[in-house]
Formats: sequence, C-alpha cells, structure tokens
Amino acid sequence: MAREAGVSLATASRSLNGSARKVNEAYRQRVIEAAQRLGYTTNLFAQAVARGSTTTVALLVADIADPYFSGIAAGVIDAASEEGLVVTIAVTGRNAQRELDTVRALRGQRPRVMILAGSRTTGSAFEEPLRGELTSFEDTGGKVAFISQDAAPFATVLLDNRGGARDLALALASLGYRDVAVITGPPEIRTAEERLEGFTAGLAERGISLPPERIVHADFTREGGYRGTRELLASGVSVDLVFAVNDVMAVGVVSALREAGITPGTEIGVAGYDDIPTVQDITPALTTVRIPLEDVGRRALRLATGTAHDDAASAPGNPPVIRTETIIRGSTPRR
Repeated sequence: MAREAGVSLATASRSLNGSARKVNEAYRQRVIEAAQRLGYTTNLFAQAVARGSTTTVALLVADIADPYFSGIAAGVIDAASEEGLVVTIAVTGRNAQRELDTVRALRGQRPRVMILAGSRTTGSAFEEPLRGELTSFEDTGGKVAFISQDAAPFATVLLDNRGGARDLALALASLGYRDVAVITGPPEIRTAEERLEGFTAGLAERGISLPPERIVHADFTREGGYRGTRELLASGVSVDLVFAVNDVMAVGVVSALREAGITPGTEIGVAGYDDIPTVQDITPALTTVRIPLEDVGRRALRLATGTAHDDAASAPGNPPVIRTETIIRGSTPRR
C-alpha cells in the first residue's frame, strides 16, 4: 500500500494508525485513497500488540436498559469520539463476581481505558481481587476511572448522593410533607444507602423521623419500586410521600399506587432521584434530583485519558463532587 501511495512505510503506518507524529496532509490523503482502492482495513489486534493497547474504551455498567446508565454511556461515547476512541459496553447486572470476570476478560482485549459506572457494594469478597486486576491493568499502561463512590487510588468522578438526597428532603419538608416513607435498594448497594442516609439526615433537620417500618428494601429497579410499594401499602402504614432512591424505582411506585386506587401526587406524593428523561413525561411529572448524566460520562472519559482540566473531576486523593439539583414537579404539590 505504501508503494501504491508513493510514500514510505513509516508514513503509511502513521497515516492509518493515528500516530501522534504529524503527517503531511497531502501524503495522508494519498495513503487513505490508496487504502480505499486496495480495500485495506486496519489490523486492530496487531496494533494492540505493538502499542500495548487498542483505541477502545471499555465501559462497565450495571444495566444498559436503565436510562441512568444509558445517559452516562452517551456522554462517554461523545467524549471518546472527540479523541478518536471507540466505546464497548459490558453489563455487570450489579453482580460483583460478574464485574470481576468481565474486567479480567476485558484486560485480554487490551482497551486503553476502563470506566466502571456501577455502584460499589459493601462487604463484597470480590472487591479486593477487582482492585488487583485494575491495578495490574494500570501498571501495564491502561487507565481506570470510577463513577459514583470514591474508589481511591483510582481516579473518580464522585456523585454527592448524600448531599443531593438531603437537599431533596429539605425541599419536601418545606412543602409540608411529614409522613414520609422510602423505597430503597438492597443494603449492600452503596448508592442506595448513601441516598437513604442523606434523605434521613435532611428530614431530621426538620424534626421529621423515618422509623424502620417506613423503609422498604427492594431491587434497584422499576420492578423493585413496584413491589416495595405494594409491601408498604400492605403494612398499613399511613404516608403522605414515598421517596424512591432512583427514578426507575419511582416509576414502579407510581404504577403500584395507581393499581391500588391511589392517585400519585394528589393523595400521596412521589419523588425519585437521577432525573432520567422519561420522568418529565409521566403523569404527574416526577419530582427528583438532577444529575447531569451525560456530563458525568464525558468527565469520566476525559479524566481517564488525562484531558480533564476543570475542577469537577480529579485524580485520586481529593475528588470533587458533581453538583446535583433538586427539581420539584407535579408529583409533590404543596400539602
């Protein structure tokens, strides 16, 4: 192909393989045209062997069908495209062993970056082996970034789950809600526990208690919100507000209330967390805490590749947090 383009082998290689060394634009164009005529495609595996990595970003999410993770993925893909990188997505299903196995498999594919967006779990026997795999990955030239909880010594885009939930509780208390219940996730999911802790703290600041009978643990899904609400209603506890610790759970709450003949937002208020796009379109529109999900994904990618230069994401040691915003909508009218 170099002969076809009339250039040296080195120039042809740099033109096609994205070398950091600049190639004369006229030569580069001749190489591309020659490659098209000859039907040449880049051998990515050979590149990976030569460089020690591919141009791939591996993004690990708990559930790609969850709009929370698809929003983050959109941001990662957008930022990666600006840097000439391609994103592959792996789903862990919030299973710690599956996450570890996936990281091990991905290391063999030599991605340039791994981004772990799933919530961390408390007391997992797989956490230390996972850290070992990721440390080895970085030791061989790869880059790692986490989203959500601080995962030092790895770089992190930190989400203020406690602070966002506290602010939501304060806002809801100011609207007159007092008999509050929470549908939260499994206790081992840190994101769920942080949001529950922050919400409880915010209520306490306004003199509102959250006794154990008003807290229901369920799957961190729409179905979990639905089943958790049915369990809450069956208990006979009187409530004027249900806070679900993520928006997809809150959608399940709304469905369960309607099925029980209760009008959401009129008889019982409903609030969620994340501000996924669909919650503006349900009836009534959902009160929630907004996380700039696509921006989170962009920041994670830029942090991992070393192109993040602002104060919203940082290297290990002192990761600043992404700001959240309480959004009051029709599901929580003033009492």
